[in-house]
Parts: sequence; structure tokens; C-alpha cells
Amino acid sequence: MARTLRIGTRDSQLAVWQATLVQELLKAQGVDSELVYIKSEGDIDTVTPLYALGVQGVFTKTLDAALLSGRIDIAVHSMKDVPTQLAQGIVEVAVLERASTKDIFVYKEEADLAKLGWVNGEWSIVNKDSGAALTIDHSPFTIGTSSIRRIAQWKRRYPNSTIENLRGNVNTRLRKVAESNWAGAIFAAAGLERIELRPEKSVDLDWMLPAPAQGAIMIVCRAEDPEAYGLVRPLNHPVTALCATIERDFLRTLMGGCSTPISALARTEYAQLHFEGNICSPDGSDLVEIRKTVDLSDARDLGVTAGQELLALPATQKIIQEIRNAKA
Repeated sequence: MARTLRIGTRDSQLAVWQATLVQELLKAQGVDSELVYIKSEGDIDTVTPLYALGVQGVFTKTLDAALLSGRIDIAVHSMKDVPTQLAQGIVEVAVLERASTKDIFVYKEEADLAKLGWVNGEWSIVNKDSGAALTIDHSPFTIGTSSIRRIAQWKRRYPNSTIENLRGNVNTRLRKVAESNWAGAIFAAAGLERIELRPEKSVDLDWMLPAPAQGAIMIVCRAEDPEAYGLVRPLNHPVTALCATIERDFLRTLMGGCSTPISALARTEYAQLHFEGNICSPDGSDLVEIRKTVDLSDARDLGVTAGQELLALPATQKIIQEIRNAKA
């Protein structure tokens, strides 16, 4: 009798969309499956800022427990939420082809957007036609986000901003922005675009480097379930898996958790892989970045290599100490 895989998912609209995508892809492979809905700790506590919860895997550990207990056979995650060290007994099976890696700014008024430096359809600090510095209004702005990475990069560009905690699923966060007196809020483009909720009043934050593995979906299973592994493995997209792994290796090499102001993006072009990553102090005052291009055949360890190069810099050690102090 053919096996029906039980797919564990959070019950938010986006999470269910992701799990349903996996279900449809499995069906195309001739594999039957059913969805099992599980509420994570991150979904239950939608008030405390993510960086204040003090745990990694706040959106994944409940699914991990269900997987290890045999309640589900596979779990579907937004890969950027997954700790770089998987729980013992759980293995990565597949990474789906990536969607947009960008962060976006959902804004309230055109006037606020212009004051933030959105000119002629792009973010700019310098007028590319005249070479003259633009006049950016540095009066206080209030925006919403709970991501320490987004806060750090935003504060580096707009140091006088006030950041309000913004938690909840994407629907809840969009509603909170609409009801607020903020200038806007930051979201991942992939999440809003996948469920067709991206507002017209939104722009890509081209200057903001994304979280490692942003826009990618990961599927995991029990290490001791080779049958499930074999059924799901054909869904793996090798290029996305490689790029996301390099980004997560960079994160882990520097200091580890998804609640840190560390950003990374790897992309392939022809036979080369281009990587850029950075680490920023929580208040945005300091930033250290790295860019590397290597042949695809030499790319596997690039995340570790890039992370080690940054770790060797005194400026990086200074930022890491600032991050530790901020969490203390």
C-alpha cells in the first residue's frame, strides 16, 4: 500500500501556502500527502519582539517535536527561520526553487517615501545625473519591524528613526501598519507575493541585504526515515540549495542565530557564484561587509571562508561584542 506523507505546517496563510505547494509538487511525483496543522511558539506569542524571545527556531521547534515524535513525516519551513544547526535526528531533504530574496517597504504616504530618499523610481543618496548629494529629511520616522537585522540596516541609513515592534502573520502585520501612524513597515517580498498580498504602496529595498536563505523553502524529515527522504528528495532545487547553504554557513561561522544582524546573498551567473555578506551593529553605527566571486566548482565552502575572513578583522570582533552586550 502506497504511503501517504503527513506534511507538518504552521497554520498561517503563508505557511499553508508553502505546505500546499509541497503537496502539489509531491502529487505531480505520484506521492499522496495530507496537511497537519501545528501552531508554533512564534505564532502563539505575537507580542514579544523576536530578538527578545531568546531562542532560536521559535517558528520551527514545535514542528521539530512533532516530527521526532512521529506525528508528522515531513515539515515545511521558511528556510530563513530554520536554525543553522538542525535538531538531532532531523535532516534537510529538499530546498525548493527560490522566490524573491528582497525586503520591501510598505509605506503609508508618497510624501514619507520621498523623504526617505525614493527618487525617480529608485533609492538613492546621490543624484546620479548631477552627482550632487540629495537632501534627505533626517527628521524622525517611525517604522515597524521586529527583525534585528532589518533594524540595524535601517538605523544605519536612517539613524533618527523610531522602530516599533511588529509581530504576527503577514495579514496581521499588514493590518497593524494600516491602523498605525507609522511611515510604513518592512516585509519580505516573497511572503507577500506568494499569497498575492503585496500592496501597491510598496517598494523593494534594494540597498538592504537579505537574511541568509530568505525566499527559500526547506523540507525536513527524520534521519531514520529513508522512505520519506526518497519520496521528497526529487523536489530539491540544487542551485537554490547551494546558495542558501553558503549563506547559512556564513551566518553560522560568524555567530550563529537567525536573530542576529547578519545578512548574506549568494547567486549564480553562468559558471560563477557571487556572494556578499555583512554584519552590522544593532544600532547601525558599524558595518563590516565582504564580496567574493568564485567558480561554481569552488563554491561549496565559500560561506565558511567568507565568515572566517570577517572574523579575523578587529572591526568584526567589535560588532560581535556589541551584539552580545545588546542581548545580555
